[in-house]
Amino acid sequence: MKVKIVNKSQFPSPHYATPLSAGMDIRADLKEPVTLQPLQRMLVPTGLYIALPEGYECQVRPRSGLAVKHGITVLNSPGTVDADYRGELRTLLINLSDTPFVIEPGERIAQMIVSRHEKVEWEEVEVLDETERGAGGFGSTGVK
Repeated sequence: MKVKIVNKSQFPSPHYATPLSAGMDIRADLKEPVTLQPLQRMLVPTGLYIALPEGYECQVRPRSGLAVKHGITVLNSPGTVDADYRGELRTLLINLSDTPFVIEPGERIAQMIVSRHEKVEWEEVEVLDETERGAGGFGSTGVK
């Protein structure tokens, strides 16, 4: 599938790192390093603009290495980019660690996944069909 992209950053466009990768890394479009303090959140520019086809979305997700090694994650994970959005993709990062983290220009800060989605048309009813689980919510199926 072809997706139009405008890359105003000085860094490469997102690409798949391996043949079976689901996500493409997004880089920070910064002129100089920026420090993300503990519990600080920051909207980091990418310099990327995309035009997704109707019926598709782009999800912005954390990079597992940044999360496990440094406590850096995408705050609104996954962040959704709709097909009609034409502004710059920016990534909302938060530092959940107890130490400052320096974001370097061009650093891979998140990953994007483009996927198809369906439109829902609600059918109003009085009662839903029964299932074995029923209304059991958080933790209702146990831990093992």
